[in-house]
Amino acid sequence: MGLEKDILELLKKMLSSSAEGKKGREGLELDKVDVDSPHGIYVYDFNKEKWILRQVSGNPALPWSDGYYVVYFDNTRCPACRNYDNYWFPFVKIFGRMFPEVNYVIVLCDWFARECVSDAASGAFKKFDVHASPTTILLRVSNGEIKEKIETSGVKKIDELLKLITELTSKK
Repeated sequence: MGLEKDILELLKKMLSSSAEGKKGREGLELDKVDVDSPHGIYVYDFNKEKWILRQVSGNPALPWSDGYYVVYFDNTRCPACRNYDNYWFPFVKIFGRMFPEVNYVIVLCDWFARECVSDAASGAFKKFDVHASPTTILLRVSNGEIKEKIETSGVKKIDELLKLITELTSKK
């Protein structure tokens, strides 16, 4: 019986340390958000050329100000998301500067709101009612209100992202 108890305790520790590793700390800077990254809400910083973990806990502060947002809802266990990454990350790095008024955001969980260590990321999946991945939501925010929302699911290639963002930002 003692060996079973020791094994159970070891398994508990392994599972909790795995979850803690996914928790992360706000302000963390990454070159790329991937399956091993902590869960949370990330924003791209063009000056640093890094993804910054903006929020992990609490209610999702998204959107946080007026402007445009392109939000990629990413699940670590989503094969289509790994395919989308091949277009998303180069797009943001190469073409993102063409739209300086746009906030590029990633909301990362293991599997939607159900399996997520970050309250903020889980809350964002719920707030925007995201049930497919990858999902990209484009927002135009004015006077603290979402004035326009475009939601699209599935893998978007660079030309499709360019068209969507051009369409969104051309509206005032």
